[in-house]
Amino acid sequence: MSPKATGIKVAAQNRKAYHDYFILERYEAGIELCGTEVKSIRAGTLNLKDSFCTIKNGEIFVRSMHISPYEKGNIFNRDPVRPRRLLMHKREIRKLAAKVQQEGLTLIPLSVYFKDSRVKLEIGLCKGKKLHDKRESEAKRGAAREIERAIKERE
Repeated sequence: MSPKATGIKVAAQNRKAYHDYFILERYEAGIELCGTEVKSIRAGTLNLKDSFCTIKNGEIFVRSMHISPYEKGNIFNRDPVRPRRLLMHKREIRKLAAKVQQEGLTLIPLSVYFKDSRVKLEIGLCKGKKLHDKRESEAKRGAAREIERAIKERE
């Protein structure tokens, strides 16, 4: 029997989420997957770009997360964009559902990673950015880059 893999290995990140949303809180959830999907994630063939989470009947689902079919898989391959159930405590799901309904926030997947050989999804409780907010954060990033460049030139 082989030893269990330990540590955290990031499989994919949703960089677009950081551009389009203010991330207020972060949560960790497990994902209900089939075997070929896990193999495909290990190969790094997933996309979180336009994915989002919904809460229905006390369960939380991630939608439009694209996991490419495993090329060595056969009849066991599933639909690449099927809704996948997330594994969280009922208490956490109820708390998130209340915040999403009352405050007009949204749940966005931020990253998929392996934690001790299990696939985990980091979810962000997010508020949408307006166009001027996006420009402002882009200007801050540009200014920080300029400062960093100036410091390197002085050395």
